[in-house]
Formats: sequence, structure tokens, C-alpha cells
Amino acid sequence: MEEEKEVTLEVDGKDVKAKEGMTILEAARSEGIDIPTLCYHPALSPFGACRLCSVKITTKHGRERIITACTYPVEEGLKVETKAHEIIKGRKKILELLLARCPRVDKLKELAREYGVEAPRPRLKRKDEKCILCGLCARICEERMGVSAINFVGRGVDRKVETPFQLTLDINLDVCMACGACAFVCPTGAIKLEDITKKKPVPIPSEFELGLTSRAPIYVPFPQAMPNVPVIDMGTCVHSLTDECRICEEFCEPDAIDFEQEEEIIELNVGAIVVATGYDLFAPSSEPNYGYEHDEVITGLEFERLCNASGPTFGKIEINGKEPKEVVFISCVGSREKEVECGKGNEYCSRVCCMYIAKQAHLVKEHISDANVTVFYTDVRAFGKGFEEFYWRVKEEGVNYIRRELTDEIKVEKEENGKLKVETISEGRIIEKEADLVVLATGIVPRTDILDLARKLKITQSADRFFLEAHPKLRPMDTLTDGIFLAGCCQSPKDIPDSVAQASAAASRVCSILSQNYIEVEPIIAEVNEELCIGCGACEEVCPFGAIELKEEEKQLEEILLRTRKSYVNPALCKGCGACIPECPVGAMTQKQFTSAQIEAMLKEVGVSVSATVTK
Repeated sequence: MEEEKEVTLEVDGKDVKAKEGMTILEAARSEGIDIPTLCYHPALSPFGACRLCSVKITTKHGRERIITACTYPVEEGLKVETKAHEIIKGRKKILELLLARCPRVDKLKELAREYGVEAPRPRLKRKDEKCILCGLCARICEERMGVSAINFVGRGVDRKVETPFQLTLDINLDVCMACGACAFVCPTGAIKLEDITKKKPVPIPSEFELGLTSRAPIYVPFPQAMPNVPVIDMGTCVHSLTDECRICEEFCEPDAIDFEQEEEIIELNVGAIVVATGYDLFAPSSEPNYGYEHDEVITGLEFERLCNASGPTFGKIEINGKEPKEVVFISCVGSREKEVECGKGNEYCSRVCCMYIAKQAHLVKEHISDANVTVFYTDVRAFGKGFEEFYWRVKEEGVNYIRRELTDEIKVEKEENGKLKVETISEGRIIEKEADLVVLATGIVPRTDILDLARKLKITQSADRFFLEAHPKLRPMDTLTDGIFLAGCCQSPKDIPDSVAQASAAASRVCSILSQNYIEVEPIIAEVNEELCIGCGACEEVCPFGAIELKEEEKQLEEILLRTRKSYVNPALCKGCGACIPECPVGAMTQKQFTSAQIEAMLKEVGVSVSATVTK
């Protein structure tokens, strides 16, 4: 690859090295020399419409000229003056004319103050004009978006920016994508999408912010992400939709963006697996009585993002731009319920809800000192270290706890005055409470893809659909499949300290396996009598651990090649459960070290009559 040639020029008395093909504006900016401009964007072809970037040049042959820095390429020995007397005088005149056209544009006022333009020329007869006809909107739509939905129309004083079918009633003729690129590059804020198209821009909800705010197609998934690098959402990226744009590729200095990359599946050989897939939150929309369809009703996790300094409101608790004064928390949403309207509820306790309600109630009192906070609870389960003390501290801060029974219905409705009303029963009396904000303490539920993962890993689930441990007390992080361990809420709802402890234990169990040269396996495993096996595959279908497979065998009998299928048991995978033995139609499956003959012999040895036992 040939190296790019460099040229040396002088800008305001300073020697500047620039790559051949760069413009004077680009070379000056690379050295921190400011040249004002309103029509330049590094991703677009130069236009020179605003003339503010005009500079005085002197060629190596001694010829002097005034040119636009954004369009003129660098030359060897070129001398550039950005603050010559005639240049400053020209910029002042241009700013006077622009202010006469657009007197209310803040960007122009700022430049005018910088150049000492105090008395602009008389205002032109235009009302609230903001467009300076820089052409940035038209160029980015044509060059980068590949649409050309907006451009110049008219001539002279009638020249303006419009769409080919200005606000056409037939939306099928409207080629605008409502991407907002034109509004983004407009230096004066003259472009409004509603003035260009009837199409409504669809914001991309931020997954990390739970849809409380939007994100760009290029984004970092969440703070402290590992690796902490941006990703491109190809489902919304303009390049993936139109094969145009690619602005990010040009702006990325390390050349890290490669649109030719494709997803790939990587296979790894591992000695152990730790399943730590986390959990989902109960969907309160499945219980209409909670009124989750209202903007003022949010979940505990959504409230957590509101309180966070890096959240959508930068830590200020606001709903629809207003600070709530009456805040209600409702516990056990989706937990400790036997039936919900749209299906079976979750009978288990999610363990963490009581304490995160207490914490969030404390945060409300901390952020909004005059707020009234009410908690509708069923039971407070403050079981951890320091939890009970914190619960009483929150009550002493003025948080009002009102108990209700699990069977007492609770409703959240919106009144005509726009406020929420929470209604329930406490101690046999109907309680009604007005609220500006209702926070639902949604419980922990298994991930939606947990069944698919359980089938792939050959591990079992308990009745609550979480992964099942080998033993609740002695092996709480093991599964029935050797070498696969559990950590965190994929096994059951638990708090952070419990998750950390279980993860450390799982890591220790992994180390105990990887540090050994040999692994002990279960001695009592399934065994195939090949003489009896007919290769029907019934045992393979019923094996829950995938330890049995059918293998084809070839035998040469004189001139005949005989192909047969026989079952094969992988001793490392078999757990000796015995499910395959009654399934075999010819009795070819037995358990090694645990055959019927061995069992009978043991019974006879202790004096038990086998025939009598069978009769009973």
C-alpha cells in the first residue's frame, strides 16, 4: 500500500503538514486553527455556500486570492491567512446579511458577537426565518441517505428548501424515511421533521433504560459493559436498510467498523459449565388491576433508573416532567399468588422485593423531602444481615406501611382529575389512596428461554420452572448432570450476597474438576447386551441425559456385508437412572453392577425370600 504524500503549507505563520487531497479547512482544524463555517460537515462534499470560511491565500508563485477554505485543496508552499483585514471585513458583512435574514438564530448571534457585529443590516421582510440556505440538509439526504427527499426549489429571493412532494396527502409518494439526518446537521435548527413529512419518526427504545428513553443505532449497551465498546443495531442502521450512509465508518479513526463482518458460531471444548443466565421480571401488564398501562405506574426497576444519576432524568424523580408528591409502592406483584387473570401466578416469594421497596422509599424521602410515601404490603420479609434495622429506619423516616392480606384485591385506576387512585382492603376496611406515582414491586420469574437451555444442557427444572439443584442443602450449586453448575437467580430468586456466594462456590467446584487428571464416574450405569439389541432406538429417545446413541456396525459374513444398528452408552454421561431399562422391548438394557441376578443374590444372602417378596 502506497503511503499518502504530505505537503507543507503555512497557516497564520505556522507550518502545517497535511496529507495530499485535504482541504485548507481540514488542515487548519487538524492543528487547532479555527476557521468559522456554517455549511461544512466532514461527512459531506464541500459546498462553500456560507462563505464564512473564506481565507486569503498566496501561492508559491506569489499570486494572492480569496477562496473558501472548505473547497480549496492544500498545495506545497501555500501561504494562508485566516485573519487578514479584508477577510475579517468580509465575514462581518456576511454575518450582517445572515442576521438580516435570520435575526433570531442563536448560532448567528454568537458569531456576530465574536466578530463585533453589533448593528446588523435592516431585517428582511421574512417572518421567523431560520434557514440560511447552507444546503447541508439536501446534501446529507442525497449523498448519505440516498433518498433525495429534500432539496432547493425556486430561484433568487424565492429560493428555499422543500421536499419534492411537500407534505403530500399520499404518504406512498413521500420518500422521506423520517430518519432525522437533515435536522441533525442543520446548524440553525430550521429543519423540523413535521414540516417535511407526515411520517412519524419511530424512536429506538433503550433496553438498558427499559424504554424510558431512546438510543441511537450505535450505542454502548450499558455502563461498565464488558467489553465496553459500542455496537451497531443492524435492524435500525440506515446502511443495513438502504446500503447507504456509512458515516460512522469514515469517522472511526482506528478503523474499527467493518460492515462486511458476519455473525459466526464459535465452538469451544470445555471441562465444566456454570449456568448463570439470570432472570426476568414478572410482567405486570398480565394483571390489569395494577393499571400498568398508565404512564404514572412503573416497575421497581424502572424507578431504579429514574433515581440513578446516569439514568434518563439524571437522578431526578420525575414523571411526565413533574415531581410526584404522593408516591405509593405495592409489594408482591407476581409473587405469592396462586392465580392471576391471564394464567397461573407464582406461588413462591421473590425474596428481594421487600428490601428494594424499603430502599426506594428511602430514596424518595431523600430526593423529595416533602413527599408522602405509602407502602401496601402483605408481609415484610427482612431476613438478611442489617435488613430488619434498615426496615425500621425507613419507617422512622415517615414511610407509611399499610398491610393487606394476600387474598385482598388491590386496584390502581386513573380518575378524571388525572391522578391515580389505589384501592384495597386493610384490616377489613376499604382503603383509598390518591397517588402521583405508583411503583410496582414486580417479582422474579425464570427467563423465557429457560426450557430451551435446559434441553440443550440436559439439566432439570423444578415446579417453579427455575433450574433444579442436585440437593437443596448438600449440593445447592450442582445439577444432576456432572460438570454443570448453577449460580444466581437461574436456580431460584436470591439477593446479591447470596448470588455472589453461590457463584464463588460454583467457581470452586469447577476448579475441583479442572485440577484433576481423572474424573470419577458413577459405577452403576446402563449397559447394552449387544446380542439382544435390535437397534430400535427406544432407549435413545427416553434417555434424559443424552448418554445413549445408535451406532451402525458392519459385519462381513462370507460374501454378505451385514449392516446393523446397536445402542451405545457413553459412561461419562450416563447417571444410572434406569429409565432406558423398562423401555427396551427385548430386555437388552441392564444396569452394570445392579442387575436383577445381583439384587436377588443380595436378598438371599440376608435371608429374604425372593419369591415371597415378589408375591407381596
